[in-house]
Amino acid sequence: GWLDDARDLDILCLASGGGQQGPLLAAAGARVTVLDASAEQLARDREVAEREGLALRLEQGDMRDLSRFADASFDCVFHPISNLYVTDVAPVWRECHRVLRPGGRLLASFYNPAVFVADRDPALLEQGLIRPRFATPYSDLEHLSEAELEAKRTRGEALVFGHGLGELLGGQTAAGFLIAGFHEAWQPRPRFLIERYLPAFMATWAIRPVCIPSAA
Repeated sequence: GWLDDARDLDILCLASGGGQQGPLLAAAGARVTVLDASAEQLARDREVAEREGLALRLEQGDMRDLSRFADASFDCVFHPISNLYVTDVAPVWRECHRVLRPGGRLLASFYNPAVFVADRDPALLEQGLIRPRFATPYSDLEHLSEAELEAKRTRGEALVFGHGLGELLGGQTAAGFLIAGFHEAWQPRPRFLIERYLPAFMATWAIRPVCIPSAA
């Protein structure tokens, strides 16, 4: 119910490449811009748009820097799970607030910070054990050993950063948003044991107020 009708809306799919959300929103009648850091992800959007005869504006860039877009350019920012790839999420929220029109909505999703706490040793999974190893907020750069970090880079995997609720929820309100809705969802294909015991995903519906509330 957070986006029942996308017709004639200007929507920014932020860090949302991959040919999934952008084409669907365009098919629903929105004017869609997709911004993503990955040329390969944007190529998937281009592929689907050309196949289905949809209009998409594709932009390659950093989710923390939306300076190419003017103030109040969009009615909605659609931001699926992706801010775990930046060290600081505060600039993302500030930029989302700036490019949204008054009354515009930010639909964002992210991992439950608890997902990052447990040791990911496969042997523990086999034993059915959850062993806390990392504190939140989590950072690959700070929490992994040099050997683990090098192995991850060798595999070509992106570095991840598990932000705390203060950054994810409090950061939105600090940027000027009002949170109108909150949703949790379970991981349909759990990779880690802890995901079998708590919802791995969280989502928020936040609004850029038409008027700034005055202090009581």
